[in-house]
Amino acid sequence: MKSFEEKGAHVLGLGADARPALKSWGTNLGGLGHSLLSDFWPHGEVARAYGIFNEDSGMCTRSISIIDPQGTVRYHETYQGVLPDPNVILEELSKLQG
Repeated sequence: MKSFEEKGAHVLGLGADARPALKSWGTNLGGLGHSLLSDFWPHGEVARAYGIFNEDSGMCTRSISIIDPQGTVRYHETYQGVLPDPNVILEELSKLQG
């Protein structure tokens, strides 16, 4: 997380579960270095806006978005069955920062 903070980036997670469920999930992982946002009600509305809500499962698709200070999405990638590589994301962030 420090590498992202050094680039002025704020890392946030988004899930369609209620806040208590997200908190429990993060705790069971041993704690997370970033905040988790609940998109519980209206269920998945924010995820739908980003095109990452899976209607069949009722959950968000694993993805990374880099959003600039003006709110424009500058980078977006979804992942199926794998975790995002932080180094790739940092590289994309560096490219955008020039």
